[in-house]
Amino acid sequence: MRLGLRLFLGFFLIVGLAAFFVMRVFVDEVKPGVRQAMESTLVDTANVLAAMAADDLKAGRIAEGRFAGDLARVRDRDPEATIWRFPKRSIDYRVTVTDARGIVVFDSEGRDLGRDNSRWNDVYRTLRGEYGARSSPESPGSERTVMHVAAPVFDPEAPGTLIGVLTVAKPNRTLEPFIEASQRSILGKGAWLIGLSALVGLLMTWWLARRIGRLNRYAQAVAAGQPVAPPPRRRDEIGDLARALEDMRRKLEGKAYVEQYVQSLTHEMKSPLAAIRGAAELLQEPLPEAERRRFAANIQAQQQRLTETIDKLLALAEVEQHGWLQRREALDLSALLRQLAASVEPQLAAARLQLRVEGADSPLVVRGDPFLVRQALANLVDNAIAFSPAGGSILLGISVAEGRVRATVRDAGPGVPDYALGRVFERFYSLARPDGGGRSSGLGLPFVREVARLHGGEAWLGNRDGGGAEAGLSLPLA
Repeated sequence: MRLGLRLFLGFFLIVGLAAFFVMRVFVDEVKPGVRQAMESTLVDTANVLAAMAADDLKAGRIAEGRFAGDLARVRDRDPEATIWRFPKRSIDYRVTVTDARGIVVFDSEGRDLGRDNSRWNDVYRTLRGEYGARSSPESPGSERTVMHVAAPVFDPEAPGTLIGVLTVAKPNRTLEPFIEASQRSILGKGAWLIGLSALVGLLMTWWLARRIGRLNRYAQAVAAGQPVAPPPRRRDEIGDLARALEDMRRKLEGKAYVEQYVQSLTHEMKSPLAAIRGAAELLQEPLPEAERRRFAANIQAQQQRLTETIDKLLALAEVEQHGWLQRREALDLSALLRQLAASVEPQLAAARLQLRVEGADSPLVVRGDPFLVRQALANLVDNAIAFSPAGGSILLGISVAEGRVRATVRDAGPGVPDYALGRVFERFYSLARPDGGGRSSGLGLPFVREVARLHGGEAWLGNRDGGGAEAGLSLPLA
């Protein structure tokens, strides 16, 4: 079982069980809670009616007095009320009054007159100065019950003297619709709670699995030796692990890269150093002035070659070691091409070349490092200048195709030999200049390829139809 599924099941199980038990508690508490609220209301009602019945009970006219008449009229009323979506069309109270012995002297339904209720808990306790209440079946054998709440009836002329008990009864079935509706509401909202918990668990699991998966892919890419950016830095345990892996990768790759770097640099320095050593040995001997100047110029040329090789190798090492783009901002490639064309005018004049820029009239924005992109394009233009014949022209163009900006450099030189087409992007691989000049460091095109990779693009070099070469850099359009 995958880690993400385990996390989801564990989260859902914990939250689901907690929500289930909480719902059960709420559901089980609805019925007693509603009945307790009804009992509280009945207490108020019984005490109000007991005070209203005191005069008639004292005068012995409780069955035909004003109190009985008022209750009769109340029973005939239609409340026309709607309580929580349930209509209420009748008065559900039943009122009984007993004398000080517990004998029923008034019944709003006229059923139990003369019955001895002193044995019932509501009347029994009230007669003894206590709170009296009970729940009894509506009829013998019935599962439905009626709640009875009693209040003492005191002598209006002698407060504190008990002359009877008034009981208010209300069937519990009148509360069942509200209880069932409350339970349904709780269960429905509980289902929503469980559903939302599942959704939150799913999102949390997706988030964790995504981050762990990204870290896993990064670790596998590092193990395979592929240059890849580390996961985004986060201030948590996964972020700490990502930083630890990145530090380990840097140390391991740094050691291997230094070994390769030193080997490459040593290999490339052998030839210039040998030329410098040979010229220096010859200069120790008496030589004609012309020969001395030639050997001194050779030493200077080889020194310049060494300096250029070291500088370009350092620049290439910089972009290769990053593995990902350190700086990313909006960059107008059209404006960059125009600036580049203006900056190489002295070189063009010295080489008697012309440079034309096409397609750079409107802004074409990419996201990347302006310095690296400019250096990459400058390397392509430098190569075109070096391989173009005197009096020729160079075309610097820019276009958009399939969501990418393509910057191309076309020259009218001899082109690239077939045997070299597959190797031009290898480090230190270079071709002789058409004018017989020395070879370059062979590091410019590898630098361009690394810059393209860092920006999610590509670089190419090939031959044009009709002669000459075309080099280019393609970057994603912002």
